[in-house]
Amino acid sequence: MRILLLLFMLLNLSAQDDYSFRVAYGKVTSSDFGEILSGNIKAHEKDLRVLALDAGYLLEESLFALPVDFYLKAGVASFDENGFKDDVYETTLYFKAYWNFDFLQNRVRVGFGEGVSYTDKLLLTEYLEAQSQTPVDNNSKILNYIDLSLDFDMGKLFGYKQLEGTNLGFAIKHRSGIYGLINSVRRGGSNYNTLYIESKF
Repeated sequence: MRILLLLFMLLNLSAQDDYSFRVAYGKVTSSDFGEILSGNIKAHEKDLRVLALDAGYLLEESLFALPVDFYLKAGVASFDENGFKDDVYETTLYFKAYWNFDFLQNRVRVGFGEGVSYTDKLLLTEYLEAQSQTPVDNNSKILNYIDLSLDFDMGKLFGYKQLEGTNLGFAIKHRSGIYGLINSVRRGGSNYNTLYIESKF
């Protein structure tokens, strides 16, 4: 963890703030997207985890004179299937907007990303979700991707200028077929709750 923080500090020393880099780690949940947003987060029957790396490029700062920054992002992720099957690898490409506001002398960001996700194999949690439906739902390697996040500035929180622009937060990694619009996948999606560190440079 110390090495990771040192890396983010070094990135900030020469920060131009046009790019971002995020490391996220988390677990699958059996809750659907709406349940997570309402705070109803349920453990999954399988202990499945994800490690994800995302990089972004700032397309527009203060979009339409609002406190909203707009990024193009790409990511890779490794899904630990806990020995039930081979691990799964993912690539994502998405646009993400961050709404920035100040709260208790800190900078808080609420982020919403939308794009596409591709996995090299079917995720176990998505397969199980599809099989539990009546009739059995479809699965797909390519699905819609949503990245919803909330974070705060670590440098401002701890009063340490070298860490300003490095954010600690929570994000939902969500894959779905948008109720059948993509490859006829109605319910066979997945949700992973993650904690992350993200830095601008």
